[in-house]
Amino acid sequence: MTGTDLDLTFRDAMRADLPRLVGLLANDPLGQQRERFEDPLPDCYHRAFDAIERDPNNRLIVVEHDGAVIGTLQLTFIPNMTYQGGIRAQIEGVRVDDAYRSRQIGRRMFEWAIEEARRHGCHMVQLTADKTRPDAHRFYESLGFTASHLGMKLHLD
Repeated sequence: MTGTDLDLTFRDAMRADLPRLVGLLANDPLGQQRERFEDPLPDCYHRAFDAIERDPNNRLIVVEHDGAVIGTLQLTFIPNMTYQGGIRAQIEGVRVDDAYRSRQIGRRMFEWAIEEARRHGCHMVQLTADKTRPDAHRFYESLGFTASHLGMKLHLD
């Protein structure tokens, strides 16, 4: 069975999904540096979940196959004064379970998110990608994204 044959369900995350989601986020070299996948989960994740759940412009999405969470992403709708008051969608925190990689799951997740952005009236979908992830850059380009801007961050510790 190929990834395109898999029956996937996209839904908003529930609090019970948090351990699985944080586990997915922590399951790569960068995530291992940033996340704290512990039992019990630190309160910071519960507070973040509550804030996302309350915000109508934020969606934390899980992707399921046969009832198991195999992926996640966060989709944020950002109203702007630019583009004549347009709305843009930001995709962040995209992860796919190792066992499902190279099966087109990530592509289907992005296609779903892009369609959600269209339904929400967005004029643009944007994302950031760590410079140390050239494979991710190639993947995003294959979806039609272009590296049109230089992103910068200032960490406030």
